[in-house]
Amino acid sequence: MPDISIIDLAALAWFLLMWSSYTIFADRLKGGGLSLLTVMKKHRAGWMHQMLRRENRIVDATIMNTLMRSVSLFSSTTLLILAGLLAVLGAVDKAQDLVQGIPFVVEASKAAWELKLLTLILIFIYTFFKFAWSVRQFNYSVILIGSAPPPAEADTPEAHAFARGAANVIALAVSNFNRGMRAYYFGLAALSWFLHPVLFVLVTLWVVGVVYRREFRSQTLGFLEATPCTADNKGAS
Repeated sequence: MPDISIIDLAALAWFLLMWSSYTIFADRLKGGGLSLLTVMKKHRAGWMHQMLRRENRIVDATIMNTLMRSVSLFSSTTLLILAGLLAVLGAVDKAQDLVQGIPFVVEASKAAWELKLLTLILIFIYTFFKFAWSVRQFNYSVILIGSAPPPAEADTPEAHAFARGAANVIALAVSNFNRGMRAYYFGLAALSWFLHPVLFVLVTLWVVGVVYRREFRSQTLGFLEATPCTADNKGAS
């Protein structure tokens, strides 16, 4: 590729390898054990079973609306970030002149800068799609809460199956939100690429370590695991 150094391409390949590998490790292989996603899946199943026993389910709808507002906020913010990146893409020369004045910044061609900006744009397009899909799934979850069986039928096999299904839909929404948030972390790592490709490699590795610790080794995970789920989760998976 003309005007783009091998080290830049190698750093980009490293970045994509680290992101995709961690996603497979965390989301498909579940890290080989306990994680925030697996622990919270149990608590969401408990929430849905408790919801079935409530005559008034306003509190459940309020919780869902709060979750949806958080996702919507990030979705809107992502659009603003994309607008800013597209504006910078149209003024690459000015952006180069601004950054080149910073000490220790490696010189890069215009083509390299455009590649870096396009990479960031693609990252945040992916992020927006994840947040937008998460919002829709939370909307479906609200509809499920509205169509839940009455409290008198809360202990029937059908009601338990309904609670498991509703919890799984919410889990999918949370999973997409989590992937969007993870993309923010890696997007921030990609910013270091504008300074130096070696720094980009190191920051990417640091981000993987931070995300791993929060999802698999955090104090929050320990407290959530130690917190009993009081609902009847018989048959929950």
